[in-house]
Amino acid sequence: MHAVHTAFLLGTGLFWTAAYVLLIRTGLRERTFGMPVVAFATNISWEFMFSFVRPPSGVMHPINIVWFCFDLAVGYTVVRFGRAEFPYLPDRLYLPALAALLLLAYPGMNLVSEQFDDGVGTLTAFGSNLAMSGLFLALLAARRGTRGQSLGIALTKLLGTSCASLAMLTDPDLEPRYDNTLMHYLYLGCFVLDAAYAYAVFAVRRRTADGRIGDPAPRGAGLPVHSLDE
Repeated sequence: MHAVHTAFLLGTGLFWTAAYVLLIRTGLRERTFGMPVVAFATNISWEFMFSFVRPPSGVMHPINIVWFCFDLAVGYTVVRFGRAEFPYLPDRLYLPALAALLLLAYPGMNLVSEQFDDGVGTLTAFGSNLAMSGLFLALLAARRGTRGQSLGIALTKLLGTSCASLAMLTDPDLEPRYDNTLMHYLYLGCFVLDAAYAYAVFAVRRRTADGRIGDPAPRGAGLPVHSLDE
């Protein structure tokens, strides 16, 4: 059982690392960001906390550090290209608003972890992942196309979070507080929303390729070129 648990942990690291690489690559190529801004704020807060403030033991510690470094690159795309995605917000307010969001995200994640999870990152990890899965769907709808997104991102995100759920379910040392209805709801909720997002990206890409819908670009950006195998 320990070997199966470790394999799922490594799968979590592998697939989510691939998702980060694809998010960064697609964002730089299409001059936008692929991770929703609120999801980015909670994600980088969690990774900083559990890389440097309360690092876990075992294989997840170096994985968290790698993810934090990739999140810095995702953050570059948010800072560099994010203004164009919020045309209703004055340019001078974008960076202060982003800074305020980050300043709110970290203590929020920390308080939830301390008060509901004894300072461990399990509940906050799956709770923020559930919110992130919904935010990816919302981003797809808001942009009315797959700019900054791809089927590869959707699938690696789905597989990475699914491996994380399976790692919990196969953990021989699982604490009783994590074997409950709430955690099972989070596992299932993440899977359902991630699967819905993957299907939605596939469907939108297919309709875009058929010329039935467009993929509008933000102000000041050129129209990106997509391929179904990205």
